[in-house]
Amino acid sequence: MLKRKGLHERGKSRIITLLCLIAIGSGVAVQRDIISLTGLVPAYQLPWTPLVLDQPLGVVARWKLSRLSRQPEACRDFLLREASSRVTALPDRTATNGCQLVNHWRVAAVADDNGGNEIAPVRFNNAFIASCPLAVSWLFFERHGLQPTAQTFLGQRVTQVDHLGSYACRNIYGRENARRSEHATADALDVAGFRLAEGRQINLLADWANEDDAEGRFLRAIQQAACQSFGTVLGPDYNAAHRDHFHLGTRGWRVCR
Repeated sequence: MLKRKGLHERGKSRIITLLCLIAIGSGVAVQRDIISLTGLVPAYQLPWTPLVLDQPLGVVARWKLSRLSRQPEACRDFLLREASSRVTALPDRTATNGCQLVNHWRVAAVADDNGGNEIAPVRFNNAFIASCPLAVSWLFFERHGLQPTAQTFLGQRVTQVDHLGSYACRNIYGRENARRSEHATADALDVAGFRLAEGRQINLLADWANEDDAEGRFLRAIQQAACQSFGTVLGPDYNAAHRDHFHLGTRGWRVCR
């Protein structure tokens, strides 16, 4: 009986090993053009191809976004290709206190032009500093989350985003013994409200509680949409410290509260 069980376990192990080898071999073959996926799979769905802003925010795109902090050159190339009129590279700022700024950018309050797009990008109440992954995540959120959600729930575009800032050299909640906040490395943006094409203003402090109104439904849908582009999204229901804003951060993997 024991002998039979041992043979069964060895057989399962060999099958798993064989499947892994087939998967690895197939991946190598595709990368070396031994097997072509052209016409079968869109290029943006392949894990080794660069991110493009027009690609749908599926599993592959989210996985690529999560890896940008370890791929600074790819991240930089994306911004220069997709948003050169909206961002300016800043010199690195080293620090020993956990508040270093590496591969970070100034996101303009108003873009110099439309960057070749028919639709103008949103304005911000103020320019802000962003790590490269934060800037890229925002672009995906704006394109695939913010504007489609605004059209669905409000029938118009968002023209301006009001934020509370991104970079602050501090611990979480300012507590002395806590770990460094995502804001300490400009990896998070706090968004407080939105202004629509018709001039109406929507902000979390005033409108979040109105969950039966269009504004409240819009804000809740925005939070869910943001979870597709950012690693960590915290809102008013998380705790009192976030009662007036969304915390949009790049760390974590779909922490949505």
